[in-house]
Amino acid sequence: MDPEPWLSGTLLHVPPVQRAVLHALQLAEHDLTRWCADLSLAELNARAANLPSIAFQLRHIARSIDRLLTYAEGGILNEQQLSALNLETENIFDREKLFQELKTGMEEATRRINAFGREKLDQPRKVGRKQRPTTVAGLLIHIAEHTQRHVGQAITTAKVVRSKSTAT
Repeated sequence: MDPEPWLSGTLLHVPPVQRAVLHALQLAEHDLTRWCADLSLAELNARAANLPSIAFQLRHIARSIDRLLTYAEGGILNEQQLSALNLETENIFDREKLFQELKTGMEEATRRINAFGREKLDQPRKVGRKQRPTTVAGLLIHIAEHTQRHVGQAITTAKVVRSKSTAT
């Protein structure tokens, strides 16, 4: 078994904070593929044990990374991002499109995270409607921790969904 990305000796040219975030995203994508890629459309949409669906988790991961990076870049959310936020809980009808959105989101996040230099990490940023204070580094680190939280939820839900499928 290959080591986790943070133990792989890769991305050594990337500053440490960004490297840690990128490694977390690589691990997230690997784990989501391992645990969720073979699930059916019905399983991805299932709300087993009244948990949010796996489809929600995958969409939320990709879309929340986009939103958080917008704040890190000093921007505000646009209408498309706000509209997409409101649709995260809806059922999906195309599993390939769902996984493509995740893949594209991770690729775009990698590009955007690599654009931050060390000198920007301490720059102040505001988040959300309430304009909560943080820094670029705070946002980048939150991307890693928030993503991992939802990966864990997706994996747990996948296990519950699988156990219900095999029980019937």
